[in-house]
Amino acid sequence: MNTQDNLVTDPEALSTRVGVRTESIADERIQFLKQIGVEDVFVDHTGVNDDPTTISLETGYAPSVTNLVEARRRVEDLGVRFAGVHTIGQRVYEDIMFDREDADEQLETIKTLIKNMGQAGIPVLGYQWNPTNVPARTSRTARVRGGAKAEAYDASNLRDPHEPIDELDREYTEEEFWDNYERFLEEILPVAEEAGVQMAVHPADPPTAEQLGGIPRLLRNFENFKRAMDLVESDNHGLKLCLGCFSEMTEADVHEVIRYFGERDKIFFVHFRDVMGTWPAFTESFIDDDATNFDELEAMRTLREVGFNGVTIPDHVPAVEGDTEWGHRARAHATAYLKGLIKCVHTEC
Repeated sequence: MNTQDNLVTDPEALSTRVGVRTESIADERIQFLKQIGVEDVFVDHTGVNDDPTTISLETGYAPSVTNLVEARRRVEDLGVRFAGVHTIGQRVYEDIMFDREDADEQLETIKTLIKNMGQAGIPVLGYQWNPTNVPARTSRTARVRGGAKAEAYDASNLRDPHEPIDELDREYTEEEFWDNYERFLEEILPVAEEAGVQMAVHPADPPTAEQLGGIPRLLRNFENFKRAMDLVESDNHGLKLCLGCFSEMTEADVHEVIRYFGERDKIFFVHFRDVMGTWPAFTESFIDDDATNFDELEAMRTLREVGFNGVTIPDHVPAVEGDTEWGHRARAHATAYLKGLIKCVHTEC
């Protein structure tokens, strides 16, 4: 069955919609997503392999234009848009972050990826600026509604958050990290502009002002995100706006964040999730849980008010009874709730 002709591909004609992140683009995965009402996928990459149902990326290796076009067509033939590559894994940019010997090779890998994405018609590349081997969560089995298992963070459970990680030769200053980040943007953004690819950066998670493992956390608050957007001016640089991460921040107001970056056309896509509690201790939960930090319906209304016209992604979901490792059941629940929010906002219920 080929349903590609039913897809809307003109960005101006698209409205706010629900997407899902997935590493696999096997037919059964995409068919399931189509069946539950998902319209877009952001694809997570794997290490280098020959599996046509994944996207490979590694330092020194970027998927070819042919690889990307075949992946996009595979998804579109089942009636779903290939909205973007979800993120660049830390192992593909970490040497740039630390200004190590292989930084130039990693820059060239990312540039090649962006150029190939542009030629393949894949419009968005997500990325982070966080190192590996720094704990993002201290538990993945926190109990939430009905005994479901969710991810949680509690800084008091860390042995010593200031102790450098094993692979680190020394502690790094925040200004060093800002300098390396600016160099990255200066190198990458002109390539993205020429290719027509949007670069969408994700917040630090967890968003602590303290160093973790001897490593600064640059994108940890509202003010630092403003600085990041101003470092190198470009219409092709914006946010993978993780509402859950901003909800984790003690000083951030989610609606203010949406308004500030939305009015500047800096929201490229949204991770729509929430938590209970803020740094230094919080727990992820179901997106419709009344105990979470912000009002999801009001957040969706605010996105509409600032003219956001893109993809919202549930991102993380709790582990529910009888689910798969990927979380088919929990993602279906989150998808349905987000679609309800969008319909409510657009019909002014």
